[in-house]
Amino acid sequence: MSSHHFVKEQQEPALLILNTAGISFEQIAPLLEWVPTILVVQDEVPVVISWGVKIDLILAEMDFQKSHYHLLEEQYPVKFLGVQEENFLEEGLQYLIASKHGAVNIIGLDHLKVFELEPMLEFLDIVVWDGPIRYFPIKNGQFKKWLPATSLQLHAPEGTILEVQTPEGNEMVQVKHATFIEVEEGTTIIKGNGIFWIGEFMNT
Repeated sequence: MSSHHFVKEQQEPALLILNTAGISFEQIAPLLEWVPTILVVQDEVPVVISWGVKIDLILAEMDFQKSHYHLLEEQYPVKFLGVQEENFLEEGLQYLIASKHGAVNIIGLDHLKVFELEPMLEFLDIVVWDGPIRYFPIKNGQFKKWLPATSLQLHAPEGTILEVQTPEGNEMVQVKHATFIEVEEGTTIIKGNGIFWIGEFMNT
């Protein structure tokens, strides 16, 4: 590893792996390019090791730590981060904030829980991967991006009104559970009051 990685380490988005169900190694491989800090929940450790990924921190309850002490040697320099009452997500995020990380990709979080993350957005840039869809928050009320023809999921509290501007024209969209919109190739602008999230299908 070249020395500049040590300087940049905390600037790269960390990887917090909560659940690997529905997630392939090919999906997360591009996220590993810059050698991010990798935190893994205890139950997912065997899968992540089988991917050949080096883990930095295992989020683990005391029983797991006692019965898997050998991992500290086998996966050196991995460490355990103690967790109680299965608060893996909260403990992982608190660790990243305390260690001055600026961003994190959370793998395997139910997208219906993203609203619970919003208090953390002041401290961390957060992207959530749920199966084939990657969700990212729009914090300043406006999303603007050139996109190929694709489907996007608009994710906000039920009943939220978002304005969608595409090359085809403007429309007001009321967000309900799993609101998808089709956008044509070109620049898409989405505006709303407050934070909202956009889900983008990731090609594996």
